[in-house]
Amino acid sequence: MADNTYDYIVVGAGSAGAAAAYRLAENGKFTVLLLEAGRESHPWSRIPVGFAKLIDNPAANWLYSSEPDEGSGGRRIPVPRGKLLGGSSSINGMVFTRGQRQDFDIWAQLGNRGWSYEDVLPIFRDMEDYEGEADEDYRGRGGVLKVNESIEQGPLYEAIMDGAEQVGIQRAPDYNGAVQDGIAMSQTTIRHGCRMSTAYCYLYPAKDWPNLKVQTHALTEKVLFDGNRCAGVRYSVDGEMREAKAAREVLISAGAINSPQLLELSGIGQAERLKDLGIDVVHELKGVGENLRDHYAPRMKWTIPRSLALTYNVKGRGPRVVWEALKYLFTDKGLLGITAAPLRAFVRTREGLEAPNAVIGWVPFLVGENFKLAKESGITAFTHILRSESQGNIHVTSADAKQPPAIRFNFLTAQLDCDVTLEAMRITRNIMTAPALDGIVTGEITPGVDMDDDAELLQWVKENAETTYHPVGTCKMGHDPMAVVDDQLRVHGIEGLRVADASIMPTLTSGNTNAPSIMIGEKASRMMLADAAT
Repeated sequence: MADNTYDYIVVGAGSAGAAAAYRLAENGKFTVLLLEAGRESHPWSRIPVGFAKLIDNPAANWLYSSEPDEGSGGRRIPVPRGKLLGGSSSINGMVFTRGQRQDFDIWAQLGNRGWSYEDVLPIFRDMEDYEGEADEDYRGRGGVLKVNESIEQGPLYEAIMDGAEQVGIQRAPDYNGAVQDGIAMSQTTIRHGCRMSTAYCYLYPAKDWPNLKVQTHALTEKVLFDGNRCAGVRYSVDGEMREAKAAREVLISAGAINSPQLLELSGIGQAERLKDLGIDVVHELKGVGENLRDHYAPRMKWTIPRSLALTYNVKGRGPRVVWEALKYLFTDKGLLGITAAPLRAFVRTREGLEAPNAVIGWVPFLVGENFKLAKESGITAFTHILRSESQGNIHVTSADAKQPPAIRFNFLTAQLDCDVTLEAMRITRNIMTAPALDGIVTGEITPGVDMDDDAELLQWVKENAETTYHPVGTCKMGHDPMAVVDDQLRVHGIEGLRVADASIMPTLTSGNTNAPSIMIGEKASRMMLADAAT
């Protein structure tokens, strides 16, 4: 067993972990070991539309699935998670959404000092290199992460935006700026036609740093302790067991699925549950694996005549696909260069709200299984509540690190989630039947115009909705009995161990979770370096 000592060990090279490792090693003072269970890269990862190729690809994806429950109509729902450098930032839809001011202010109001919007805004600004017109008080230039306005354009998008305006939804100048409200083309982590993952933006520039070691194919199986202090980790590389010691700290950034899994495998969690699996209890924390939240989104679909040639169901098939390839090669545009949902609207589903409570996203084709192109021509729209209150859990079922944990979402167990989902679906229908879309959108495929009763619609959602791949909360930050980490991201009751990724979010952010996850990694490194300095 090899025995190596580093100042810091970071477990997981995903959205947060890659950012944290980069910052910890950046000044050259500290040695950092970054462990990633997956491979270094995948050919489809750099091409934006590659997300559709990787969503069910075991070479780059953990391919988890949830346990059947009532909210999913007894189905197992796919839970894709990135399994390569960059983690899910290397396989996701590349939409960049920070979230609302209220999201982070709620975290601070829950007792998490240093996490208000005014606290995290400077980190968002520092980390991004944003190309686009914006209020400089809110957006950053010259940062590590490349963020762009979507370069998709065309009459279909314009017609939908006009339709939204006709039902009272204004165009948004910058939904990552002062306010989120309105409809706009998506901001993306795509530049020059390539995906800007944390692997590309953070790790590749640091590949020659002598004080940063990146180890791929490294499955971390257990965190090691000396009393109540974290001493290092045990991991395997191609079947060879290794240990590494941390002179200062271990940072777990394995994501909302794998971070609670690793804590439980290491003896931190619900004592009786761990004992039943034969895992020695190091420290009891009842909140490990609890508070799971995600965005649960029905996919609504409409037909668009093939003769209009407005959708990629038409433009991406047959001889036309050659033109799409050439367009991408010379302009970065077209099917190969798109994000998962190039157009989105942040909306308020009822009067009296201070901020949007739902989002609608449009995909410019009919989505088939695993996000593939359907044969028919049409458009897909998903919608969901922004701050879901339904809570599930993730727990290990075995002491074997190679066995996936059980994921239970318990979708739609909160009445608010049911109410807002139905309200948002009706707003989506209003947009798609607005005068601006006459002659373009010719019929509702799913759920279908005959389905209008709330109970029927809700049952359809249960039987057909999918997540938007934003699991959070399973190692939540706070100071209550169910909190796992404090506001410095230190695991309660353990010295030298922190968690930094989407699992620490006490509540969901309003939109895609990749941007706030990167921010969390950046903030964790700042706190760790500040402690080292004192």
